[in-house]
Amino acid sequence: MLAESWQLALRAERKSPQTLKAYGEGVRQFLAWCTERDVEPFTRAALNLWVAQLLDGGSAASTARSRQLAVRRFSSWLADEGELAVDPFLGVKAPKLDERIIEPMTEDELRSLLKACQPPKGADPKVALRYRRDEAIVRLMIDAGLRAGEVVALELDDLDLSGGSAIVRRGKGGKGRTVPVGPEAALALDRYLRLRRGHRLADRSALWLGDRGKGFTYDALHKTLRERADAAGIVGFHPHKMRHTWAHRWLSAGGSESGAMAVGGWTRPDMLMRYTKAQASARAADEARTLNLGEL
Repeated sequence: MLAESWQLALRAERKSPQTLKAYGEGVRQFLAWCTERDVEPFTRAALNLWVAQLLDGGSAASTARSRQLAVRRFSSWLADEGELAVDPFLGVKAPKLDERIIEPMTEDELRSLLKACQPPKGADPKVALRYRRDEAIVRLMIDAGLRAGEVVALELDDLDLSGGSAIVRRGKGGKGRTVPVGPEAALALDRYLRLRRGHRLADRSALWLGDRGKGFTYDALHKTLRERADAAGIVGFHPHKMRHTWAHRWLSAGGSESGAMAVGGWTRPDMLMRYTKAQASARAADEARTLNLGEL
């Protein structure tokens, strides 16, 4: 019951659906683990042992860190609400993250992904709608660097195709911004919207329509993009790689770091550097060749 009350408090704080899901899953797993072992949950020993078992069981450090954070946030709320006398996890350190380097997708991979989103000739309108929807999503992520959750949350009124822009009402940290929509992305969106008008749920405010009248969720976006990537023969695809790829291509094309931060919704330059570190040396070498510093 207290976990449900905490979820209500998080909704009141306008946490994103992704945050609500991650926090809820972390707390549920921890409490279930404690119940199975008849362990008092709100002790440092229990939390540390649980996290250690997550890591020993093969969970990524980022997953263990996220799960632990959920439990720590829950215990902090319990203390604030007077359900616990003190927060037992105050000062507990998060698991150290390995510094992962994620290679961006190649130009050929991007072209293959877009090709996999082309509807077969003579496709039924419902089938064609799914293909055009996925192409529009991929184009938008390539063009504007949106997070998956930001893409899912878009509504019809957020688009201004004639003006070449879209509004992200609530990005990470609750911050909104306007992002550019280039000609290719605008064309893909227009093709999708024309098919969308014939759908029985066309009056919905949400931009994306799911299959069989279902809402198009965060999980649905991940599923459909993975299916397109599999069809394109792309190995190791994850939708988040789209954002890494966008940031790398921005800088490689000569875009400024400040511009990338503004469009991508980053508030700290170190976050941008994390996304673009894999190809930093290659970009620096290309830049050095244009500087011709050896000419004397």
